[in-house]
Amino acid sequence: MCQVGAVTTIGEVVTLLSAGPSPQVSPVVLHRWSVEARETGTAKYLDPFAPGGEREWPYTRWTSPEREIGFAATELVPSWTAAAPPGAWLEIEIQARTATGALTKWYVMGRWAETDADIHRTSLPGQGDADGDVAVDTFVATRAVTAYRVRATLYGSGGAVRSLSVMASAVGQAGRGGPPGLRGVELDVPRRSQKVHAGHYPQWDGGGESWCSPASFTMVLGYWGRGPGPADLAWVAPGDPCPAVDHAARDMYDYSYQGTGNWPFGVAYAGRYGLDGFVTRLRSLAELERFIAAGIPVITSQSFREHELPGAGYSTGGHLMVVTGFTADGDVIANDPAAPDDDGVRRVYPRAAFESVWLRATGSGGIAHIVYPPGTPLPDSGGNW
Repeated sequence: MCQVGAVTTIGEVVTLLSAGPSPQVSPVVLHRWSVEARETGTAKYLDPFAPGGEREWPYTRWTSPEREIGFAATELVPSWTAAAPPGAWLEIEIQARTATGALTKWYVMGRWAETDADIHRTSLPGQGDADGDVAVDTFVATRAVTAYRVRATLYGSGGAVRSLSVMASAVGQAGRGGPPGLRGVELDVPRRSQKVHAGHYPQWDGGGESWCSPASFTMVLGYWGRGPGPADLAWVAPGDPCPAVDHAARDMYDYSYQGTGNWPFGVAYAGRYGLDGFVTRLRSLAELERFIAAGIPVITSQSFREHELPGAGYSTGGHLMVVTGFTADGDVIANDPAAPDDDGVRRVYPRAAFESVWLRATGSGGIAHIVYPPGTPLPDSGGNW
C-alpha cells in the first residue's frame, strides 16, 4: 500500500476560528496566503537525482510575515497550487517560532515542478535538529511552535504560485464519534483501481501496491471533469486500463521518498488542471459530511490493521481513498483504490470504525485533501479550512 528574500509583503487570506475546538479534539488551523510583493535574485542548484553540474537559476521569492498560530502546535503541513512548467520549479520553506520564543532555521518542505525536465521533484530528508525535523511533507516539532513564516521561491521563468496554505495542528485526542448528520447521499465519482496497474513503470514505484494517491486524485479530477488530455497520455503503454493514473504517478513522484504519496504533491498535481486545494486535518466525520453535502468529495489518509476496518480485507501502514458519501444508516461510502479492479472500488465502511482509524493520532490524525474548482463555495469552517 501507499505509505501511502529582502523586504517582502504577503497578503493573508485566513478564516479565523469563530470558536476554538472543543477540549476533546486536537486544535487545527489552516492559513491561506496570497502573494503581493516579491524579491528577485539568482542562486545555484545541483539536482541530486540527475547527472551534470550546478546550474544557476534566476528566482522570485515571496516571504510571509510571522503568523501566530493561536496554540502550541506540533506539526505544520504546507500545500500549494502553482504553475511550474519546463523552465521553472518551486521551493517551499517554513521557519517556526518555538514556545520559548526562539526562531528555528528555515526548513525546506519540498521542491516541486510539473515535470522532470529541469529538476526532480523531491522532499528533503536529513534536516533534523533540536527544534524539529521534516518527515516527507510534514514539519514535526520537537519543541512545540506558536508561530511561523512561510516562503515560496520560484526558480526560472514561466512559473506562478496560485495558492499557498499552511495547516498547523497539535495532534492528540481524536474527536468523539457522533450520530450521522448526513444520510443517503453519494457523489458520482469515477472508480479507479490502483491494483490494475501492478508492475507499471517501476521507476515511479511500480503501480499496484503503491499508487493509491495517483488513483485517488485521478478519481477526483475525473469527478470535476479535469485531467490530462489524450496528447498528454500518448507515452503510456497501449492497453493500459487507465493512462491518467500512470500520468499522475509519474508527475506526483517524490524522488527522495521514492513514492507517490507526498501529500502536497498530490494537491499541486490537481492544481495543474485548474483546481484549487489544500491539505488539512478534519476532526470528525461531521466535518467531512459538510463537504459531501456541498458536493465536494474528500481524499482521506488512514492506516489500519485488517480487523480494524471491516470490509477492507487488507492492512496498511498508510493509504488514501476518496470518501464519496454516506449510506441511509450514516456509514461511509468510499472509493477505495485498493480493490482488485474498478468494479470493486466502491466500498461501504462502518462509520465508527472508519472514523477511528482515520482520526487517531497514531495514524494520519484526520488528514484530508480538499481539491475543487476555484469559486466553488466551501462549507462553513471552524478554522481548519
